[in-house]
Amino acid sequence: MQRAVFIMFLAMSLIPAGDSAGKLLSGTYQTAPIFVAWSRFLVGAVLILPFVPRSAWALLRNWRIWVRACFLAAGISCIQNALRVEEVATVFAAFFVGPLISYVLAVIFLREPVTPLRSALVVLGFLGVLIVVRPGMGASTGVLWAVTAGTCYGVFLTMSRWLGPLGTPLAMTFIQLLIAALVLVPLGVTHLPAFTGTIAGLTLISALCSMMGNLLLLYAYQLVPATRIAPLVYFQLVAAVGLGWAVFGDLPDIWTWAGLAVILTAGLASARLR
Repeated sequence: MQRAVFIMFLAMSLIPAGDSAGKLLSGTYQTAPIFVAWSRFLVGAVLILPFVPRSAWALLRNWRIWVRACFLAAGISCIQNALRVEEVATVFAAFFVGPLISYVLAVIFLREPVTPLRSALVVLGFLGVLIVVRPGMGASTGVLWAVTAGTCYGVFLTMSRWLGPLGTPLAMTFIQLLIAALVLVPLGVTHLPAFTGTIAGLTLISALCSMMGNLLLLYAYQLVPATRIAPLVYFQLVAAVGLGWAVFGDLPDIWTWAGLAVILTAGLASARLR
């Protein structure tokens, strides 16, 4: 269990680290967010290719896999737009509308059981997101991009449960990266930056941290039942706050702190119920 916990903490730190590198690319070095998203998929697919079983290629014939990957591509593109203008912690807090969307869709389309307590916690988590977003109170465009990204990710999560039996986690991860890279090719190649050593390095870090974080997450779930380590997924919010302060000198305002607390409370309690 201790090994799985360590892997989870590492994974949940790597994912915000990849997004922090993306924020540096789009914010500090004026790289187009769509290029950051496209390069993340492309580099991730290339890095994971040597380990992919041959059976993975058959997944390309399934139209549902393509739809799922398109939602992922849209979500990551939106979150890169959000990170360009908004703090990392705020973006991640708004992005966590995704699990709430996934819960509702899973109940409607996958016929997952509904319990009053879990439904109440979903509502509580949504209130936390509203505290961060503050609709009607001058919510920034970046926050709205993050909410859109979270919505796309919620659909992606639900489709992942639906399509999970079609392939191994490694095969599904590779195919989703490959399709997303192919879908974004027209936009990615038209927004190529003037490459320097710094931009190339940050592009590699962004893709590598994101891919490694997600692969370690899958590996941790193979070691320990999901019910025991699922709450650690919410460590991403803690890591996002820490990285935002360490890299960019940003700390959330009082409203964002309050929203983070509500989201963490609802998320941890909901995960413990699974």
